[in-house]
Order: sequence, then C-alpha cells, then structure tokens
Amino acid sequence: MEMMTAMTALTTLAAHPGPWRDGPHENAYDAPAWWPVFPIGFGLFWLAVLAGAFYLLRRRGWARPATAAADPLAQARSTLAERFARGEIDEDEYLTRSAALRQDA
Repeated sequence: MEMMTAMTALTTLAAHPGPWRDGPHENAYDAPAWWPVFPIGFGLFWLAVLAGAFYLLRRRGWARPATAAADPLAQARSTLAERFARGEIDEDEYLTRSAALRQDA
C-alpha cells in the first residue's frame, strides 16, 4: 500500500506542468506571453548583420570604380604616376606626359 501511494505521488509530481506556465490556464499547449520576443529579435539580428555587411562593403570602396571611370583625365594621371613609380618611364617622359595632360584639361 505504501508503494502504491509513493507511485501515485511521483506520477502526480511528474505530470505537474511546472511554474513556467503564465496565464490563468494550466493548458500544456499554451505558449508563454513573451513568445514574440524571439521572432522579433531574430529579425533584428539579421537586419543588423545585413546593415553591417552593407556598411563594410561601402567602406571598402566598391562604389569608387564608377567615379574613377567618370573622370578619364584623373585615371590617365593615375596610370602615368603608377608607370613612373614602377620605373617603366623615366622622369623626363613623366614630366612631358603630365604637361600634355595638363594642357588637355
């Protein structure tokens, strides 16, 4: 008889829903009242990831090639300076060509 009472008590204790149910009903299928926090938080997390990626990509200068192509004289000066820095042309040729570029402007 004692064994049956102990088993009944353990079964009752195991079937108890616990303190995590909020609201007046002890329905096991009810979601807690704070459930919208998770989908909203998840959406805000991914918005922050996308905003951070957009910021980093813009900061690295992926939009700069469009501005360089818009000004061909600036691109020509840049190419001339790169060739001079690599040693492909000497100082006299660099000065002559940069003077020609200044006259075109």
